[in-house]
Amino acid sequence: MRVIFFLFFSLFASSVFGQEMYWPTPAKFITRFPFKQLNGGVMLVTAKFNNLPDSFHFILDTGSGGISLDSTTAEQYKIPHVPSGRYIYGIAGVHKVDYSRNNELSFPGLKVDSLNFYINNYDILGSVYGIKIDGIIGYSFLKRYIVKINFDSLTISVFNPGFLRYPEHAILLHPHFRGLPIVPLIVKDSKTITSNFYFDTGAGLCFLVSDQFNKDSALLLKKRRPMPIEVQGFGGKRQMRLTLIKELRIGPYKFRKVPIYILKDNYNILAYPSQGGLIGDDLLRRFNIILNYPQREINLTPNSHYEDLFDYSYTGMTMYFDNGKIFADDIIKRSPADRSGIKDGDIIMAIDNNFSNNIETYKDLLQKSGSRVSVLVMRENKPYMLSLRIGRIR
Repeated sequence: MRVIFFLFFSLFASSVFGQEMYWPTPAKFITRFPFKQLNGGVMLVTAKFNNLPDSFHFILDTGSGGISLDSTTAEQYKIPHVPSGRYIYGIAGVHKVDYSRNNELSFPGLKVDSLNFYINNYDILGSVYGIKIDGIIGYSFLKRYIVKINFDSLTISVFNPGFLRYPEHAILLHPHFRGLPIVPLIVKDSKTITSNFYFDTGAGLCFLVSDQFNKDSALLLKKRRPMPIEVQGFGGKRQMRLTLIKELRIGPYKFRKVPIYILKDNYNILAYPSQGGLIGDDLLRRFNIILNYPQREINLTPNSHYEDLFDYSYTGMTMYFDNGKIFADDIIKRSPADRSGIKDGDIIMAIDNNFSNNIETYKDLLQKSGSRVSVLVMRENKPYMLSLRIGRIR
């Protein structure tokens, strides 16, 4: 509608006043490259840093207000950096960070220069995903281009800013920006509430709200019994609560029985009451996304994953990868993992006879709520075969 109106106005002005028509410069395609999808829909891209020979792994994160590099990577490759005097906020803390100025990233078919990286430790992300995470790509990159994310083909296409015709049968969002994109959502459980939420492709979950937002809004039905869960993210570990809500709506698109995390937000990283929380990539991956930061627009088109089932499983434990082994950790008392006999520090050798030693595969095998799986663990150099009945959030 906006394009039709613009052309109509231009033609009218030309015929009456003799003015020239202005045609917007088309967005120019630059390149396309693949990404790997991690647990929860999180996107991992590969790029070269400066003139170094090795490729680095970065998470593409609309929830990052800049661009950053892992401190151990910076140390290994002797990348110079200086104190920044600034802090980065995460779910489990606040950290002072260094700064590395005027660097270059190279993707297939695209070089991006004049990038200033914050230096931060991302070891915990490597332990969560079982792969070295060298950094996070956020606003500093995204603000320069139009970026198309296709979760069907697992590819990212990059365009120079300009006029771009969006797909039909899609929704165009006009987010607010406070360093990060913020979109309105309608959520429904005990009542229907409209509020603003961060649009966060770096969060491997569906939906998260602050505990204060939940209390003030009285969102959850009284019958809900949120389950305690330990999560790992920037800044360390935090215990949250996990349950469901009846419905979440983004534009005309409705999702029912959506898993929701509730965070006691001690550092107010969610900026309540301005925002209630965030929508993450385990829901956003159900769309092909066009991030048009130069025009402050986000386009969503339902893709082949739109009707994928949500993960309602609950084990009450986390797993982390360290030095070639996968460990069980943070066992919640009276949880399914606790009742099965799994203990903190157990080495997970196999799940249902899968000996892949791949943490992403093991997480997938534990997403079968209501089923029983066999878990082979090594404890004090002795093997134990345990039976775990996977719970279900409600």
